[in-house]
Amino acid sequence: MADTAPTPAFEDLIRDVPDFPKPGIIFKDIMPMLADGPAFHAIVDELAEKTRGFKPDLVLGAEARGFMFGAPLAYALGAGFVAARKPGKLPYTTVSAKYALEYGFDALEVHIDAIKPGQRVLICDDLLATGGTCKAKIELVERLGVVVAGHAFAIELDFLNGRDRLPGHEIVSLIHY
Repeated sequence: MADTAPTPAFEDLIRDVPDFPKPGIIFKDIMPMLADGPAFHAIVDELAEKTRGFKPDLVLGAEARGFMFGAPLAYALGAGFVAARKPGKLPYTTVSAKYALEYGFDALEVHIDAIKPGQRVLICDDLLATGGTCKAKIELVERLGVVVAGHAFAIELDFLNGRDRLPGHEIVSLIHY
């Protein structure tokens, strides 16, 4: 008989890394959670259960940690997956959006034909912090004439009030700090 130890709580599998990527930031490292097969499976299943009612045609995940949740979530929902990547990483014509981070600026791009007008897109990422990255993803997909069906996050840093920058949007977050 196999040992069936209970899966640790998701929070127990997230490591705090102080002063990364710069002093004063406490980085939430999800790699231990992703390495725990039962926990990773459970978190994707829970995100799927809580977002199924959004009825997305596509799930959009941003490079790189958004890919880790977005692709399996799309699979679980029976939806397609769209990758939002850093500038210069996609081989075809793109549309882009620049955004502010807690510690600088960045940009994301998607293929201009990755999303068809009228499709319902679920925006997925590992973490909701200030909402800047999510606002950029909303801007990207709305330029392409789609409906933002909702947002799915594994983690939300409530103290940064990122949710406040997304009024009128359905948001699912599983772990709150």
